[in-house]
Amino acid sequence: MTQTIAPRVRTLVLLILAVAGALLAGAAPASAHAALTGSDPAQGAVVDTAPAQISLTFSEPIAVGDDSVRVLDPKGERVDKGDPANLSGTTYSVRLLSGLPDGTYTVAYQVVSADSHPVAGAYTFSIGAPSETTVSVSAQGSDDGLVGWLYGFGRYVSYAGFVVLAGGAAFVLACWAPGARVRAVQRLVVSGWLALTAATLGLLLLRGSYTTTGKVGDIFDLELLGDVLQTKTGAALVSRLLLLAAAALFIAVLFGAYARTAPAGADSDANGAKKPAEGEREAEGDGGEPDKRDLTFGLALGGTVVAAGLAASWAMSEHASQGLQPGVAMPVDVVHLLAVAAWLGGLTALLVALYRGPVETPVGRDAVRRFSRLAFGSVVTLAVTGVYQSWRQLGSWSAFTDTRYGQLLLVKIALVAVMVAVAYLSRRWTQRLAEARISAAEEEKQPAGSAPAEASDASEASGAAEASGAPEGTKAGAGHDAVRAAQLARQRAATEAARQKRLRDADPNRFGLRRSVLAEAGVAVVLLAVTTVLTQTEPGRTEQDAKAAAATSSPAAEGTGQGSGAVSLTMPFDTGGRNGKGVVSIDLDPARVGDNSLHVYVEGPDGTPVDVPEVKLALTLTAQDIGPLPVAPDHVTTGHWSASAVQIPMAGDWKVEVTVRTSDIDQVTVSKNAQIG
Repeated sequence: MTQTIAPRVRTLVLLILAVAGALLAGAAPASAHAALTGSDPAQGAVVDTAPAQISLTFSEPIAVGDDSVRVLDPKGERVDKGDPANLSGTTYSVRLLSGLPDGTYTVAYQVVSADSHPVAGAYTFSIGAPSETTVSVSAQGSDDGLVGWLYGFGRYVSYAGFVVLAGGAAFVLACWAPGARVRAVQRLVVSGWLALTAATLGLLLLRGSYTTTGKVGDIFDLELLGDVLQTKTGAALVSRLLLLAAAALFIAVLFGAYARTAPAGADSDANGAKKPAEGEREAEGDGGEPDKRDLTFGLALGGTVVAAGLAASWAMSEHASQGLQPGVAMPVDVVHLLAVAAWLGGLTALLVALYRGPVETPVGRDAVRRFSRLAFGSVVTLAVTGVYQSWRQLGSWSAFTDTRYGQLLLVKIALVAVMVAVAYLSRRWTQRLAEARISAAEEEKQPAGSAPAEASDASEASGAAEASGAPEGTKAGAGHDAVRAAQLARQRAATEAARQKRLRDADPNRFGLRRSVLAEAGVAVVLLAVTTVLTQTEPGRTEQDAKAAAATSSPAAEGTGQGSGAVSLTMPFDTGGRNGKGVVSIDLDPARVGDNSLHVYVEGPDGTPVDVPEVKLALTLTAQDIGPLPVAPDHVTTGHWSASAVQIPMAGDWKVEVTVRTSDIDQVTVSKNAQIG
């Protein structure tokens, strides 16, 4: 990083706070993991007669199979007909057997949300009166066992492999060209490719069992694998494998043709000027330098395209592909992943270079400085894209502390802050290392004595005298002496290399740099683990919406199914615009066939009545294909609308939809079911 790091950090912090405040203050609705937001019959409801079907409403579209929704009687026997159907939008139903007796029934569901994560849950309702049941409502999901653990581990390895592959290659191209010749760096990048390839194949095999049964024996089920290949996640994994084939070609060129043109020596002299190696001087003389520039540009362009494609294989199938502004969120997610790879992967390559790099090709201060600038740009990018992603997935300040997603995000932010602090220490060690090298270079420029040269001349003269006066018989052992001389030369070279390595490692400045980079890498390992868990966690916004729906469904359940008075429904809404959050309450009296009076109340988040430009209602009896019947209430006073003589033609389980418009372009429709008649 440059000398202006402190002002940059202050500016970055102020930017984050300003953008975060603006975004979180005007948060709009989004979802990622699907959450159950409604059901018919409702959770805990007691209905007079057995329903013909069970309907479930989720926060987003889901993927269902034949056994995705199961209804069990008090003895644990299935009473549904299977094959759930999509009624409308996010509402799904399964038909029940006829003639069900009274008792408590369990509804268990195992579905896959649009962002690729399995969602499981269960609840109970009763016919006639509650009864004893042998079914446990805490059903284990397919992602809770060994298969779920293996899938999570595979995701971690895939992220780590991508970071090492993309970041290591970027470090070589952008920061340290001699690293293309270093075996340790080559092994690191190739290991990243192998890890990502193996993890992708593993995830492809595990996916079927992970989203259905959760059984280890189903991992190699070809039928499940065929089903996976037809899903969005399966397509993303196959695309990733194809891109990895292109990445293999990129690696071959990087460590082949490009390595041959890369300098073999240190990347800078004591004064910071680049020192061309012997191969580079030859290239300059025969026109090879333009070819090297073209090769570097081609590798940089091709590598960026492949890396962006790999990052898109996550963005197109996970959180970013669903919810608010997916057209913006997916490119932002790609940029976020590339910034992570450039920072953490480059850091890993730097660590390997510092600890395993050869003595004759040490990583120089210029390379470290170039990486510092790259890392600073990555951190700025991560801050901006991370604020946007946090806004999408949280939506409110309270979600930071009230949801698991928010709590994990706070841990991630703390780890990033620690890494930035350690990176600042690394910059200080780099500066000291540069100052120490300049001092050493100045000392070397001082006139040296002639004793070593004289000793060398004397030694050469003595050797010549011995050679000229050697007996004729000794020439027979010349071949043996040549072999012995070669062995001694190799020993002297190894000894000298070991001595140079000890001198290099004894440098306190380099030692401090190595320790600080190692600390950064240790924090990065934990940070990557937290990020992996975060991508598998239900976003805070969805979790809070699900809790609100569950809290408001209980009063509704108490007021339905009895046919003995008014029905009250309470539904939270969020139009996504300014002042777009609130709660709408519906009172329907007497909730019977014939004329009914209807009252609508709209309140803000603080519970005070608020006016909105428009409120509309519609009543639908899905079982009898009646409706939607529109209702246009009249405005009475602040936050209060009413309508009289609302005709309910038939008793049944009616769906009440309320459309709330808070501006010319911001509106939302929320719904809840009520037993009428």
